[in-house]
Amino acid sequence: MSAPFWVENGPLIGVGLAIGLALAGLVALIARPRKPDRAAELQMAELGARVQQMGELLGRAQMQLQNTVSTRLDSVTKNLQSSLDTTKRDTTDNLRKLSERLAVIDSAQRNITELASQVTSLQKVLDNKQRRGAFGQGRMEAIVQDGLPRGSYEFQSTLANGKRPDCVVYLPDQRPLVIDAKFPLEAFTAYREAQNDDERRAAGQRLRQDVGRHIADISGKYLIPGETQDTALMFVPSESVYAELHDGFDDLLQRAYRARVVVVSPSLLMLAIQVVQQIQRDARMREAADRIHAEVGVLMDDVSRLGDRIRKLQTHFGQANEDIRQVLISTEKIERRGERIRQVEFEDSDENADGANASEGGNQPRLRLQAGE
Repeated sequence: MSAPFWVENGPLIGVGLAIGLALAGLVALIARPRKPDRAAELQMAELGARVQQMGELLGRAQMQLQNTVSTRLDSVTKNLQSSLDTTKRDTTDNLRKLSERLAVIDSAQRNITELASQVTSLQKVLDNKQRRGAFGQGRMEAIVQDGLPRGSYEFQSTLANGKRPDCVVYLPDQRPLVIDAKFPLEAFTAYREAQNDDERRAAGQRLRQDVGRHIADISGKYLIPGETQDTALMFVPSESVYAELHDGFDDLLQRAYRARVVVVSPSLLMLAIQVVQQIQRDARMREAADRIHAEVGVLMDDVSRLGDRIRKLQTHFGQANEDIRQVLISTEKIERRGERIRQVEFEDSDENADGANASEGGNQPRLRLQAGE
């Protein structure tokens, strides 16, 4: 924080005051009547010298003041420029961040708009009975196709009574399990949108009637003794609808159970499909058990024959080892005999045979066998 102006420029102010006083004294001397004496002239000359000195001091003080003011202005200008640069940089950063946030908000707005359009489309699908049936059919088909191999299910198959359920799943006894994907949603929508207890009560009664009628239709159309399974599945394509039905309409679920119709949500249908898949796998294992047993018997016969052949081969190897041993013995004998033959030496008698050889008319070789002949 800078000091007050009168503190920083105190010397300049003092010089100014001194010059003012000197000028006042000069004016007073000029205003007095003049006396033609030497003292007055000397005093006037001294006063003029002082005024000139004060003028020089005032000039230097003025120059110093200008330098100080210029320096202060430069400092203030520099600080102001730095402050402006900082403000500009901060403003630019804030505008950039604001632009990024606006871009994020714009993207979120587009996503919300798309989601709203999808929700509207879904609402239109659910409001139309045929479209709603196609929606439920599509979800059910996706779950079945993801969980079961091709050939173990069929869509829109015709039963012996001419009825065509949405899906049949073939179990090991070749009796299909029927799955129905249609669900009366109008009464349930009215039940959810009821504004008071009377409307809710009326919508609940309608819901019980519609769902009860649909349960009876499934039981009467798709449960054929000897042809289909004893139980059918009614698929509800919404977890929330199933939860609401399970919490508030337990009597409907009991009625469906007595009619041998099981109400399932998407997650429960996935679980049921996994159970069916395991049952089919176990059935295929049981069907292959006899063939596996026969193949194991054939394998054991092959192993037995292989053991006999290995034992025969072992006998042949034993005989071959004995023959090899005999061959090695003969080889060793031949080697020893050849060694004895190699050690036979022909020598001339140097001690006792000189005279005998001379009498016989020449030197004759003598065969001598070494040890082991």
